[in-house]
Amino acid sequence: MNTIQQTSVTHSTFVIERSYRATPERVFAAFSDPATKRGWFAEANGKQAQVFESDFQVGGRERTVSLLGETTPFPGVALTNDTVFLDIVPNRRVVLAYTMSLGENRISGSLATFEFLATETGTDLVYTEQGAFYEGSDGPARREEGWRKLLDSLGHHLAG
Repeated sequence: MNTIQQTSVTHSTFVIERSYRATPERVFAAFSDPATKRGWFAEANGKQAQVFESDFQVGGRERTVSLLGETTPFPGVALTNDTVFLDIVPNRRVVLAYTMSLGENRISGSLATFEFLATETGTDLVYTEQGAFYEGSDGPARREEGWRKLLDSLGHHLAG
């Protein structure tokens, strides 16, 4: 293949690990209960959730539309996540696929896995994302940074 045009998709995989002083049941509940997840996920880090709908079951969908804050590169622009739950094993794992859009532009598609591992002091959470990031997207490094902040937000919720 002898092409001059650059690829329009960047593929990346990253893993984030967190330890929480909470049982796997409590950490899992923070994902399965829509009111709880709205707080640490949809409205975390200064976002204003315009829409948060969650049907937490295999084949169920979740939709989040948040307006980006003044300190972002796109203040007032809608950030939309459309998710489908692929696999749920209570207190053990959640596997989902999601797309992200910035305004009217789809910027990525990802497969994400959350594993909840019981420890003597609580739960180790292992998050793995395999993403395809399109031109104009936030890119893998910023996405990983965003998930680190979200999992910190989850930690604050669990500690509070």
